Amino acid sequence: MMMTPQAAPKNDTETIHPLDHLSSLLGDDLAKVNALIIARMDSHVALIPQLAAWLIAAGGKRIRPLLTLGCTRLYGYTGDRPFGLSAAVEFIHTATLLHDDVVDESVERRGKPSANMVFGNQASVLVGDFLFCRSFQLMVADGSIDVLRILSDASATIAEGEVLQLSAANDLSTGMEKYTAIIEAKTAALFAAACEVGPIIAGADTTAQKAMRDFGYYLGMAFQIADDVLDYSANREKLGKTVGDDFREGKLTAPVLMALERADATEREFWARTMERREQTDADLATAQALLVKHDALNRGLALAREYEAKARAALHTAPKNAIRDALDDVLSFAVGRDH
Repeated sequence: MMMTPQAAPKNDTETIHPLDHLSSLLGDDLAKVNALIIARMDSHVALIPQLAAWLIAAGGKRIRPLLTLGCTRLYGYTGDRPFGLSAAVEFIHTATLLHDDVVDESVERRGKPSANMVFGNQASVLVGDFLFCRSFQLMVADGSIDVLRILSDASATIAEGEVLQLSAANDLSTGMEKYTAIIEAKTAALFAAACEVGPIIAGADTTAQKAMRDFGYYLGMAFQIADDVLDYSANREKLGKTVGDDFREGKLTAPVLMALERADATEREFWARTMERREQTDADLATAQALLVKHDALNRGLALAREYEAKARAALHTAPKNAIRDALDDVLSFAVGRDH
């Protein structure tokens, strides 16, 4: 069944958060996805829904399932197929968060204690595995081999990205090429897959599928680079997590790599001590932030994110012009221009 979303007056969205606006355009879709998520994370093993709910019920942007819903409705499909696949996308993302927090030894997630701190590392890893399995059950239930291929490929790529990031941690020889490969795998792959399945569900042609895959990929790249900049520049209360986590974990992200390109010998020794040898004092984060400002690394990082934003917008604008496309365009602007 096909529909054409009607364009909404631009003034209606001026004071509405872009993700909230997209949710409102999708009507009851996201509520149905959330209900399905809650139902499918249930288990007779009590610890599983308890731990999953700790992370899932904490909220979050739900940007990935919103992208699947939006990129399906964008092409006029009105059936219920995107619900299960949107839930699958969110389960993949949630599973990676659980695993990430164990690997990174995180103590907070979205402003509250991380699941691994509350339930322990073993439980977090195993429940993450459970959510991965649930996602594959939902993919199989959909019945499309193309969708199964796209989302399973993305899941494998995410795992590769995790290992690549682990190998690059605390290594000043990491360059922008490896950093790009890491965020392509860890973030952009799932964004791309979440968007690509939309036109497949809607029965759109391969040109539309490629356009939405490109849109998701470039959006994911822009989103992650902006996120890495925010880790050094955001307000803690708005960010919802501790500022400087990447610094404390020794992750070589775009802002640091850009500062390293212009670092003198003294500055390079600072980065070697704090990032490679992980010998950090309470004052070091402020020093790192000052070096990023000195070398304009935060602005240059955002400029790189905006390059990806422009590519994402070009791909998006090949899709039918309607209210959904306008809302996705606003989400793209938010991904780079946000302060949290």
